[in-house]
Amino acid sequence: MGRSETSLGGLLALCLTVAIPITAALAESAVPFELSQKFVTEHKVKSVVGPSVQVGEQGQISLSWMEEDKDVRSVLYARSTEPGGPMGAPVRINRPEDVPYWRQEAPALVVQGDEVYVTWGLAHPKVTQQQPFATELRLSRSTDGGKTFQPSVGVNDDPGVIQHTFDALHRDADGRLHLSWIDGREGKKEPGTYVARSLDRGVTITKNLKVDEGTCVCCRTAVTSGPEGMVYVAWRKIFEGNVRETVVARSTDHGETFEAPVIVGHDRWVFPACPHRPASMGVDRQGRLYVVWYTEGTDEIPAVYIAYSDDRGKSFSEKRKLNVSKNTFPDHPQIAVDPEGRIVVVWEEQAPVKRDVVMSVSMDRGATFTVPHKVNERKSQTPVVAVNSQGLFALAWMEHGMPGHKIVMQTVKLPSMKVAVEPVR
Repeated sequence: MGRSETSLGGLLALCLTVAIPITAALAESAVPFELSQKFVTEHKVKSVVGPSVQVGEQGQISLSWMEEDKDVRSVLYARSTEPGGPMGAPVRINRPEDVPYWRQEAPALVVQGDEVYVTWGLAHPKVTQQQPFATELRLSRSTDGGKTFQPSVGVNDDPGVIQHTFDALHRDADGRLHLSWIDGREGKKEPGTYVARSLDRGVTITKNLKVDEGTCVCCRTAVTSGPEGMVYVAWRKIFEGNVRETVVARSTDHGETFEAPVIVGHDRWVFPACPHRPASMGVDRQGRLYVVWYTEGTDEIPAVYIAYSDDRGKSFSEKRKLNVSKNTFPDHPQIAVDPEGRIVVVWEEQAPVKRDVVMSVSMDRGATFTVPHKVNERKSQTPVVAVNSQGLFALAWMEHGMPGHKIVMQTVKLPSMKVAVEPVR
């Protein structure tokens, strides 16, 4: 589902720029980050969705995506043969008899050593004309570094012929797997946001827990964790009058229960449809929670914002606009935060004749950001970013050309930093 053309209709782009709040200045000099060689994989198929990216502690890069060629749909995984690349041969995750639901977001991916976890949508075996988008949410795992995948397990614990999708997946420091998704099992006009966990490395899934209702139907959820048992889920919630706000709900008990959601940006964006644009989150070792998101606010001007919370998600700082380029459309922001609070944000920046991927870096826990840096060479989209505990960032995005499609991957090394410890309230 694409974005409505009602605002800034001719603009298309993917950009990672970080703009300035009133109280903070954009860094004039670029951080001396180091971009690695790009590694490109070609996919001569009808269509590709993705990718998702993860980077291991030794620097190996993992990607997951979906392909459709003729009548065959595949959920795929690949790992780099060396730290930083190039990518190895892809492995099919779904069984031949499983028909993945063809969606517009990549499979969710988590990698820890030789354990690989992927969530994806299975076209519901009882799909009907009344429910053509009905899906089951599945979790697949590998214990041999992605060489083989075990049969998937079901995530949603209801039998409804409805949509269970727009999922997110995260592994906390203690090895718990946290899953979130959008679910319409109660038959209400608007679906709800649901969560579940796996406490046994993906073998079984806990009872599903409803976090909230009135969820925007196709803005993907996000899930992450922080110190002291904190777990956070983000989504776009519908308020009275078709006001769409990015919200975060927190758990203080490792995801067993969740508190009521908190509005992040107070955008007051009135939009009578789903914009299909998710939020993205990251947490540093001090517990600061960062959220980036897209909105058009009250002025209906597309923009990307960032805010943070220093009180474990109970409240958020004043939002900061990140995009600075004029006459472009900023879209689909993603964030990665390393333990020291170094940040990389990526997004699309679209214009009538181009579609770029840009990144911006903060070395001071979001106080300032570098000017945006373009990373793509050809028309590109759907950038993603990840980081390991050593501070190695990995970028990936789709590049379109003839024939077929390409997935581009690149790593980013940032200078070391020292951050004064600030107490978390």
